[in-house]
Amino acid sequence: MEGFDTELLPGSDDPFFAEAMTHVDALYRTALRMTRNPADAEDLVQETYLKAHRFRDGFTTGTNLRAWLFRILTNSFINEYRKRSRQPATTETGDLEDYYLFRRIKESGEDLGINPEATVMRMFLDDEVRQALEELPEQYRIAVLLADVEGFSYKEIAEITETQMGTVMSRLHRGRRQLQQKLWEYAQSRGYGDKEVRGTA
Repeated sequence: MEGFDTELLPGSDDPFFAEAMTHVDALYRTALRMTRNPADAEDLVQETYLKAHRFRDGFTTGTNLRAWLFRILTNSFINEYRKRSRQPATTETGDLEDYYLFRRIKESGEDLGINPEATVMRMFLDDEVRQALEELPEQYRIAVLLADVEGFSYKEIAEITETQMGTVMSRLHRGRRQLQQKLWEYAQSRGYGDKEVRGTA
């Protein structure tokens, strides 16, 4: 991750810091999707580590350090960072979009005896996918990123976002549903979807 100033942080001989740094890539990946700007993402991750070092006494040894760091990252973004963030820039969205699109196509084609994997392989996902993620309400986007990109459990997300587990489940359900709907509409606008599925039967 370019632009990350480790000189502001303790040395690698510090066991706490050394373990914390193993999560830097995952933190940056999530920060990039939150801020939608590489420079802002780097600043947010650095701020996360500075706070982690400053408040390390608040971390209980033997508990989930990764979740603790993500809690700091998420709170920093929600409470402070988004107020002074730069304009969004194009980012990579990874495999998350393909997962949602595949699921929707599979649901439509499973009774038709077609191969959904082959259908997805013929599709081209472009900037509209990124737009779908960016248009997702912030609280839904964060929940989806933590669950479907970083693999946190409902309980861990509740702890990270300081909300009830029922709230996490609700946000994930609504966020996933909105993403699926947007991506399905994009696919249909390109002539895919039900029409494509029936044509392969």
